[in-house]
Amino acid sequence: MDNIEIVADVIKKSKYCIGFTGAGISVESGIPPFTGAGGLWTKYDPKFIELSFFYSNPKKSWEEMRKIFFNSMGTALPNKAHKVLAELENKNIVKGIITQNIDGLHQSAGSKNVIEFHGTINTLVCTDCDLKYRTSETDITRDIPKCPSCNGILKPDFVFYGEGINKINYTKANDMAVKADVVIIVGTAGQVMPACYLPFTSKKYGAKIIEINTLESAFTSQITDYYFPVKATEFFSELEKFFK
Repeated sequence: MDNIEIVADVIKKSKYCIGFTGAGISVESGIPPFTGAGGLWTKYDPKFIELSFFYSNPKKSWEEMRKIFFNSMGTALPNKAHKVLAELENKNIVKGIITQNIDGLHQSAGSKNVIEFHGTINTLVCTDCDLKYRTSETDITRDIPKCPSCNGILKPDFVFYGEGINKINYTKANDMAVKADVVIIVGTAGQVMPACYLPFTSKKYGAKIIEINTLESAFTSQITDYYFPVKATEFFSELEKFFK
């Protein structure tokens, strides 16, 4: 794999290396992407995760979410890419990960400093009292899952269309992007705003950009220094050899 040894050296010499991941890193764990060929939005109308639709049709929204998100993501396991990123964090080489994914696979692999920019399916939030619950400890088989405390409607704790990014997550992600001197982009086309701006922020502050995407993205020709048009597991299987 061309340049893999050079990239490994860039990562080794970094002072603040981060990962920036999207749906593509989880495809090899059996989770389909949202966009592109075979993506979820080529098969389903995403209106069921529009905030206004959820409030007016919670039963239908939950029906679709169970089928499309929870049934597939709930059984997915981290793959080699997730695991190697976690290993590099454990070795204090990767300092943290900003992920657009809601599947929780980075944490399952062992990563600890993970900013879930778009939230997570692993917690639910009450739309009335704001209490949060672990999804695994909540009965989501009911037509409309309800809050045990106030009986309000429970909503998955990820960002719906028409809903803003959590301000704390946004600030943390931006701070991480500013500090980064190396960014490893994995599996994202760079089309979802405002997340897609973060690697550009890093580049503005002098970071080296390493990109792993099977297809060129919005980053490739503009800010990427090292581009690997391969599957995430293929890249990280090779990279891991330089950190034994």
